[in-house]
Amino acid sequence: MNPVRSPMTNPSDAPGAAEARRDARLCDIVDDGIALMRVAGTLSALEYLKSHAVDGQVIMRVLLEPGKRRGRAGLAAV
Repeated sequence: MNPVRSPMTNPSDAPGAAEARRDARLCDIVDDGIALMRVAGTLSALEYLKSHAVDGQVIMRVLLEPGKRRGRAGLAAV
C-alpha cells in the first residue's frame, strides 16, 4: 500500500516557495548593491540594483536610509 502524500510533502510545493527563493536572491542582490555603494558610490549601486529589477522603494531605503536596513547575520556594520 502506498502512503498518502500530503500536498505539502515537497517543500518546493509550499505556498510562497517561489517568493522565498526570490527573496533570498533579492537579499543577495541588495547586499551586493550595498557593498558596491561602499567601493564605487551610490550611483553605481543604484544602477546595479535597477538592472536587477529591485523595487524603487527598496532601492531608496537601502541606499539613502542605512538605519532602516534589515540586519543580516554575518555582515559587519561599517
